[in-house]
Amino acid sequence: MKRFGAKIIFQFFILSAFFCLFSCSNHKLNSKKEKLISQRELRTHQNGLDILEYIKDVEAQKNQAVDDFIEQLDLEQKIAQLFVVNLVGCDTFTPVEKNIAGGFLYFGYNIAQTPVAMAQFNQSIIDYCKQNNNIPPFLTVDQEGGFVNRLRSLSGPLPSAQRITQKLDVSKAAELYSLQAKQMKALGFTMNLAPVAEVCTTDNEVFLNERSFGNLDQVKQYGTECVQAYEENGVGTVLKHFPGNTNTDPHTGLPQINWSDAELKMQMDAFRTLVAKNPSAVLMSHARVKGYDEKNPACLSEYWVTQVLRKELDFAGIIFSDDIFMGALADNGYPPDVAVVKAIEAGIDCIMISEKRIGSSVEVLCKKAKADVLFAKRIDNAVRRIIEYKIKCGFLEVQLGADGKYTLVINYPEISGQGFDHAREQNIQLYMDNF
Repeated sequence: MKRFGAKIIFQFFILSAFFCLFSCSNHKLNSKKEKLISQRELRTHQNGLDILEYIKDVEAQKNQAVDDFIEQLDLEQKIAQLFVVNLVGCDTFTPVEKNIAGGFLYFGYNIAQTPVAMAQFNQSIIDYCKQNNNIPPFLTVDQEGGFVNRLRSLSGPLPSAQRITQKLDVSKAAELYSLQAKQMKALGFTMNLAPVAEVCTTDNEVFLNERSFGNLDQVKQYGTECVQAYEENGVGTVLKHFPGNTNTDPHTGLPQINWSDAELKMQMDAFRTLVAKNPSAVLMSHARVKGYDEKNPACLSEYWVTQVLRKELDFAGIIFSDDIFMGALADNGYPPDVAVVKAIEAGIDCIMISEKRIGSSVEVLCKKAKADVLFAKRIDNAVRRIIEYKIKCGFLEVQLGADGKYTLVINYPEISGQGFDHAREQNIQLYMDNF
């Protein structure tokens, strides 16, 4: 019996030792496996970090290429980029000054009689820039719809914003705006001074008329579709008029906004929503707002331009002034040569002038920049935003050279008009089906 008990104990000891040995061996195998997995994860993680570091390095080199390009521009060339001006005629481009402005603004008399002639006129601008090694200007036009519709004689029908909300659901509105964008792009236009992002109220309905989409929800929904439709089809959008307007026409008088807190919140909500959709630009109004930098029109107000739009609404694109030759400024103590300085100081990137010449304004800004380092820095920041937009347009491109260095080079696209007729036919059909 004792022998049997001792045998049992001995077998139990052997079995325990075996299990212990197996367990230790299995633990070592698992540890080795976990170590291999851990090493593989570390390698993967390190590879990911290396890729991210490489991407960051490439982006830094590209940004440096843009900075180098801007640095080699002389001061007058830089400042000329900060203006969008009117131009002569509608058939062949005729320069009026040595430095080409950053952009051109088209009025009715700049619109050619046929789509082919329009594309040829716009191509003549590109050709002139190529012959003279100029940076091509962005070409912008007011194509809101309704009675603010510069291309009505060329493109398919474009009803007013208000009419569109009455007749089309948001998906159909997106389709209509996409077709308009394709027509504009085919003709060579790169920017649309639209949409109006203001909510229509009794305080602005006379001035805006049918230019607003309507109430807050309509502005947010239809404004979103409008911005995305144009931007996705290669035409920059310009929200306007920040922070708002009254029934006073700024062409003849200085609007004075007297909002309640609820009204201010509503208008800011509309702009905040549409700014988040990444429009290419926002255009400031000439209005003064009671309780908020009451002395200065919004387009000359550091509070509205920089503190609210740039910082609070986190807008990263181009900020336009409205036309500084409007009566709202010129007749109220802000003649053009005063307004251009105050606009840049406020944070404006691009100054709109309905005239054709900018020589005197460029001279004023040059003088100020040479005497004020901070002002010169403000000009460089504004120029960079214009250049970044022109990269987006395809007028400039960061290229990797044979020496392994990135440089920013000028492109001169061909405007063929291709796709215009097809988009116009679709536009007409959509209109006939719904209006």
